[in-house]
Amino acid sequence: TDSGYRQYPEDVVVRLRFIRRAKELGFALKEISELLSLRVNPDTTCVDVRKQTEFKISDVEEKIRALRRIKTALKKLAASCVGTGPASECPILEALDSQEKDW
Repeated sequence: TDSGYRQYPEDVVVRLRFIRRAKELGFALKEISELLSLRVNPDTTCVDVRKQTEFKISDVEEKIRALRRIKTALKKLAASCVGTGPASECPILEALDSQEKDW
């Protein structure tokens, strides 16, 4: 428009809203593309869409497990440090330098 605003057709707005909401749920752009493809394929059923969603749930659950492992390791590292002394002697930094995973 003359004021510099862009105007989009309603179908584009709907598509962009779909993409934004799917991203908010953790779907990657490739996965969103697959969902959009399922939407326009006349042979697609709700089961196909549900399978994609269940796969994403599994992916999220694995990420949660990984984040819990990281949290546990970080807590162990934080507990190993009394918070005094020079950084060169910090047990956290020493653990990160180590070849062993003591956490």
